[in-house]
Amino acid sequence: MDLFETHVMEAVARDAPLADRMRPRSLKEVMGQVHITGPGTLLEKAIAGDRVFSMILWGPPGCGKTTLANIIARETQSDCVKISAVLSGVKEVRQIIDKARETRRLYKKRTLLFVDEIHRFNKAQQDAFLYHVENGLITLVGATTENPSFEVNPALVSRCRVFTLNSLDRDDIVRILTRALTDPEKGLGMDEDSFSPDALAHIADVSDGDARMALTNLETAALHWRNGKEGSQRQIAINDVEAAVERKLLRYDKAGEEHYNLISAFIKSLRGSDPDAAIYWLERMLAGGEDPYYTLRRMIRFATEDIGLADPGALTMAMNADASFRRLGRPEGDGSLFQAAVYLATAPKSNAVYAAQKAVRKAIREDGHQPVPMHIRNAPTRLMKEMGYGKGYKYAHDFKDGYVPQSYLPDAMSGQRFYHPTQRGYEKTVKQRLDAWIALKKSNSSA
Repeated sequence: MDLFETHVMEAVARDAPLADRMRPRSLKEVMGQVHITGPGTLLEKAIAGDRVFSMILWGPPGCGKTTLANIIARETQSDCVKISAVLSGVKEVRQIIDKARETRRLYKKRTLLFVDEIHRFNKAQQDAFLYHVENGLITLVGATTENPSFEVNPALVSRCRVFTLNSLDRDDIVRILTRALTDPEKGLGMDEDSFSPDALAHIADVSDGDARMALTNLETAALHWRNGKEGSQRQIAINDVEAAVERKLLRYDKAGEEHYNLISAFIKSLRGSDPDAAIYWLERMLAGGEDPYYTLRRMIRFATEDIGLADPGALTMAMNADASFRRLGRPEGDGSLFQAAVYLATAPKSNAVYAAQKAVRKAIREDGHQPVPMHIRNAPTRLMKEMGYGKGYKYAHDFKDGYVPQSYLPDAMSGQRFYHPTQRGYEKTVKQRLDAWIALKKSNSSA
């Protein structure tokens, strides 16, 4: 590299965003991922021994996936190629494969291919890697914010080691901000007390574990202060930061893992009778763009599956919330969803009806279609009556309390039970009534 090229690269580096300039250059500088970057870990040993294997780096935005890929590329002897799945296609992948063959033949070097946002490649594009990853022509390092179980082909996942990166916590972000603030070469070169502790903490909070956004917000806040209040105020306060930075949008993918994670948290909070958690997860979904009708459908389902006859009003509440929301729309109708969520969370729980539904399906699947007992068959014609259809049927309303002991199940299943009510809520009353009928039926059959 000649002197001119060196000057050009240095100028580009100085003009790069703060988040790019402050990228860690070694594993020791990486924050918040000690479980995979610390001494003695699999990845640390692989990099130190230059025996890097194909892997997928999975984690939220700004947690260090690209940084780790850069460190791997810098500290290994492979020929490194970087592409983005947003901008590349099968043609580029094939060109990389052809070049990798030449590199191995001429220089006996491996090719390390870093694919950013690998989940954006479709199945055919991902399949283009399979054979070459398996035979070792390329070492694939894929980065993704989406769960590989959903967005990466299982065949490709099985050929890679998946490393899960954590969202950075507040303390990690503050340390990163402090380092960027004071670094005279790559950072802002400012005094450590240029920002108040509250101001740095606020930047960390609104960045929601995203180091890249935190550094961008720090740079923006410093620029805003320099252009406005520098000279009249020595320290950047929290109000200066609030005027300059933006809060990270809630992470939510209506078709990906976060969709399933949040609805799971919502349903489990309802089932666990925690109204505070339930409405928290409900708002997280709504704020992230979830279809309100989806949450309503899930609540209606919950009312029958997890509450049942312990509180028959639960289904009525869920259905009324659906009708109310359809009438009012957003945002006025949001209250109906929250009211229903609180009601369902605080209602007594029973899955007895749901369990009975599964039990009776299992019985029919295993025992087949048993014939209807003669005494409860319909007998609309003389011939059917002569054949015994309806013979011996006892009309319940002709007896005391509207109940008479007789069998209604197929003869081969007489006495079998599917529904076992609990002692919770209204179902306790149902159980008492049902137990009395069963006892009466037993005494009648033994008489």
